[in-house]
Amino acid sequence: MDLAPALITSTEDLVSALADMAGADFVAVDTEFMRETTYYPKLCLVQLCANEKTVCIDPLAEGIDLSALYALMQNPNIVKVFHAGRQDLEIFVHLTGSVPQPVYDTQIAAMVCGLGDQVGYDKLVQHYTGKSIDKSSRFTNWAERPLTDRQIKYAADDVIYLAEIYPRIVDYLNETTRTNWVESELNLLTDETIYLPDPATIWRRLKFRGGRPDMVNRLAKLAEWRETESQRRDVPRGRLLRDDTLIDLAGSNPKTAPEFRKIRGFPGGETGKLVKPVLQILKQAAETPKEEYPHLELPEKQVKPPQAVIELLRVLLKHVSEQHEVAPRLIANADELERLALDDTADIAVLSGWRHEIFGKLALELKQGRLALSVINGKTRVVSITP
Repeated sequence: MDLAPALITSTEDLVSALADMAGADFVAVDTEFMRETTYYPKLCLVQLCANEKTVCIDPLAEGIDLSALYALMQNPNIVKVFHAGRQDLEIFVHLTGSVPQPVYDTQIAAMVCGLGDQVGYDKLVQHYTGKSIDKSSRFTNWAERPLTDRQIKYAADDVIYLAEIYPRIVDYLNETTRTNWVESELNLLTDETIYLPDPATIWRRLKFRGGRPDMVNRLAKLAEWRETESQRRDVPRGRLLRDDTLIDLAGSNPKTAPEFRKIRGFPGGETGKLVKPVLQILKQAAETPKEEYPHLELPEKQVKPPQAVIELLRVLLKHVSEQHEVAPRLIANADELERLALDDTADIAVLSGWRHEIFGKLALELKQGRLALSVINGKTRVVSITP
């Protein structure tokens, strides 16, 4: 078993190593990257394990061509296995424009294996292998060269364990007929839009208490400018302008440079380099026709769900999730519980498929008085009530 990690620093060695993995059913993948000072994550290392072979690819090596790696990421016959892989996938989307296909995430799969929601990799390894992973290099500077043997071993261990764990998870899900329980969550990983935020709608992520339509329009235009400018400069959004500064600008609507002295956290004040471009954006916002203002969706006024019913549904959800060893969030979220408390026919996932079988059906019986919850020896029990 050739699991000793090889550090790949040339195109020739990369092509050769990936040729050895070409016939694999799956490849365990992990990356090391830095993004503290950049908008886009800077890829520093790629670790792969397949066919009992482990490699660490140095994307910073001079002259290396990663085309063979990108081709592997798009090979439809090889499953790319990650753990908590959203940021890893984001890197490949940025570099290639496409999400690797097909993909699998053991953190998502672990939600139906009794390991709870968002299980850490160390806990996953401990559960399946009984081993503790080395955390000493977790916060190392992965962009620094040369890499030490200890860094390479630390990085390689992640995919070595992942390659061992993945088949065991798949076997368990097949044996328990739970494969389809995580399909929808796994499919979300292949949605490119979650890795490529739309600058025109990025303002919706900001936390503010609403405002007049013209203020919201200014905020939308400022947020769009900040997003595109951060991408162009490759700097974090907050390093260009903080969220609270952006909101203050939209509310204050300065029209001259001296007014920037009053803007909280604006870099450089009235003499700052961003004064001129921000004034231009605010001028463009002022020229926007009202009918083109972005729409701020306010919460609809609706009947307040009965709190006692919601609490009972939460207790039932916890009982069911523990009984079936499934993370509660995968069965139903808070919004779905509120909608279910109000409407037995709500269009929600919990009233169809496997979620209905293990929880939705019981929840309706509870609401209709045909089911009760009790506590026996400190544990909750579900009791059927005969009419």
